[in-house]
Amino acid sequence: MKKPTILPLMVLFALFTFSCSTDSLDDTANNVNTNLVVPETKIIEIEIVELINDYRLSIGLNPLNSMDAIKSQAYSHTGYMIEQDNVSHDYFFQRKSYLVSNVGANIVSENVAYGFTSAESVVNAWLNSDGHRANIEGDYTDFDISAEQNNEGNWYYTNIFVKK
Repeated sequence: MKKPTILPLMVLFALFTFSCSTDSLDDTANNVNTNLVVPETKIIEIEIVELINDYRLSIGLNPLNSMDAIKSQAYSHTGYMIEQDNVSHDYFFQRKSYLVSNVGANIVSENVAYGFTSAESVVNAWLNSDGHRANIEGDYTDFDISAEQNNEGNWYYTNIFVKK
């Protein structure tokens, strides 16, 4: 008889490979991108945006608009996670403050992830997690995504949601 060891390993993997955050988190360091750097949108990012908006429409919610200021913050944080070789919400409060000050955000949340190789896999992982799904289904108006690969080809993701 086979022992059920794969499920606990998959749960641990999921816990360490993606995470979500809401505007209740606070950081004290000042590590936020204040320069608007917006990279060219990748196909995987377009697919993630479409999958999230399609999901929102399928459950009767409004689609979210993309926004360069959000993408710049997501891009900066994804680069930070790659540099640190760690998936995190470090400095979330600074990203939130930037978006409050510069785009009039009232609520800001984010989902992060690591290692998923397709838009479908990362969106499905977020939808299968209560906290991440709550962000995707939240009362937001805008969002954007950054998906970047490290030198080994592993993907890191930052998806930020804003309500104005």
